[in-house]
Amino acid sequence: MASRVFPTKNNLINTQRSLALAKLGYDLMDRKRNILLRELMLKIEDAKSIRTDVDKTYAKAYSALQIAQITLGKCDYSAKSVPEENGLFMDYRSVMGVELPSVVLEPQARDLYYGLDLTNSLLDEAYDSFNEAKILTAKLAETESCILRLADAIKKTQKRTNALENIIIPRFKDTVKYITDSLEEKDREDFSRLKVIKKNKDY
Repeated sequence: MASRVFPTKNNLINTQRSLALAKLGYDLMDRKRNILLRELMLKIEDAKSIRTDVDKTYAKAYSALQIAQITLGKCDYSAKSVPEENGLFMDYRSVMGVELPSVVLEPQARDLYYGLDLTNSLLDEAYDSFNEAKILTAKLAETESCILRLADAIKKTQKRTNALENIIIPRFKDTVKYITDSLEEKDREDFSRLKVIKKNKDY
């Protein structure tokens, strides 16, 4: 690139300006990458903790359901009386230009959907455990979606940072050096030429 730029003061000023902008872009990209990495690490820790809670809650729920089925027989009728979940919504928040999902599960009142005459407290325990598992699963889905989006954004930011650091900034530096050296050489030649002209005039 440097060899194709005509060495003028105007091109030198423009290239120095482009170099300054490239360095600023690198600093901003590097800062963005670090912020996203920090956010990613926090989300990974959250995901580990939530996943552990989800596993424990589902294990508790299925165990309670199994015992309820043993004591009550089939729980199909009672299960069908519980309404389907329709309070799940998704929103987004921005972190350094990256849209991260926010899963909102509207809390529902704890209603008695099945009769007491054909059920017992074990079924209530299963219902409560599955309800808790539902809430945790929504939270886990949000956290893991954020992790995927953050990882993708970090990968793209890293590519741009590398391009600025290893290609664009060095190219501008080489161009600045080439123009500066050429202009200095031209100044030396002009100075030498003027000395010769002055010497010839004196004779």
